This record gives sequence, C-alpha cells and structure tokens, in this order.
Amino acid sequence: MRVLVYGFGPYKQLEDNITQRVVRQLPRSRNIKKIVFPVRFDKKQFTSVVKRFRPDVILGLGQCSRGRRLRVEQRAANKKRNDKQERARPIVRGGPRWLPTTLMLGKSSLGKRAKISHDAGDYVCNFSMYVILDYLKHHDPAARFGFIHIPHGHNLKSAGRFVSRVLREVTNRPPER
Repeated sequence: MRVLVYGFGPYKQLEDNITQRVVRQLPRSRNIKKIVFPVRFDKKQFTSVVKRFRPDVILGLGQCSRGRRLRVEQRAANKKRNDKQERARPIVRGGPRWLPTTLMLGKSSLGKRAKISHDAGDYVCNFSMYVILDYLKHHDPAARFGFIHIPHGHNLKSAGRFVSRVLREVTNRPPER
C-alpha cells in the first residue's frame, strides 16, 4: 500500500508550522512518501505529486489557529479566500459545493484529543483538500483521502502519536480497490 502524507511550511507571520515537524518526524518507509508543501493556492503542486506517486491513501495535515483539539475533517468546500479577497471564490467553477473525505476513521481512533469537523475553512488547507478530492474523483476514485487539522502550539509528540496511530489504522485495513 502506497501512502502520501503531507503538511505545510510556515505562513504569514508564523515562523513554524507544526505539520511540517510532524511530517518530518514520521518514520521513513519506502511505501510512505512525505511532503511539505509551501502555503500557496497552486492546484498543480498538489495534483502533480498525486499523479506521479499514485498513492492508495493520502493523509493531509494542516495547522489551525484556533481550538485545542485535533480536528478530523469530513469534507472540503468549493471555496477559497486569499489574504487580499473579501469574498470567497470557487476552487472549481461548476464543481460540487462540498466533497466528502474518503478515508473514514472510526470514532475509537479519535480518542479524547480529536474531534470530527465539518468546516476546513477557506484557506490553503481546504484548497488542497478540494483539489485532491476533485482529482481523485476523476482519475483515481479508489484512492482514499483524509485530512487532520492540528492546532498551532499543540504538543508535537502527541500530534505525532495521533498521526502515526491513524496511519497504522488505515494501512492495516485491506485496500478498498
């Protein structure tokens, strides 16, 4: 099973992004590709990696500025807003308003440190989710995709353990292909 795990580099005034550190601390494996993307609204940076690596499972990690618990996102919205825009705009013109994630995690895997979320915002995390889910829908519908938001300032070891547990859970399942 081929797994792609991605996070993001620093953005805005923040010198650090916890997702970058979580991705880098994950153990090396020939079946797991780890990437840290720059924080940009660039469809090609996401789709080209998925196209080239052809993962069975994709787990995206994003940093959120509010809240204390990890958030397992359930859907991506067809909207984006950069720092200069007052109103959100569609990511894919004519695309569905929402795309559901396809990597279903059991409630037991969430524990007390995480919660289900139905709003990934309208910044680059949501953008990456929507772009990848849209790409998979048209080019590789059997691949599974999930996304976890990690609060800024969250304990790195705790976040790393949670992500590792999720990866173990999804890679121990038989592929849904």
